[in-house]
Amino acid sequence: MKPSELRALTVEELKQKEQDMRKELFNLKFRLATGEIENPMRINTLRKDIARVLTIMTEKSVSK
Repeated sequence: MKPSELRALTVEELKQKEQDMRKELFNLKFRLATGEIENPMRINTLRKDIARVLTIMTEKSVSK
């Protein structure tokens, strides 16, 4: 997800998006361990997206 798209969201929406991404990451890691994963690069992408969400949440809390 692009940072500009994330900046348009509210803090509550960002928190929800982070929770959803963390659940998806957990499921992907579980599938990786069992050998059922289709796209292992999705894990790296998802980790970076979570970091982007956290960064933007920090930016919004500092700017207030």
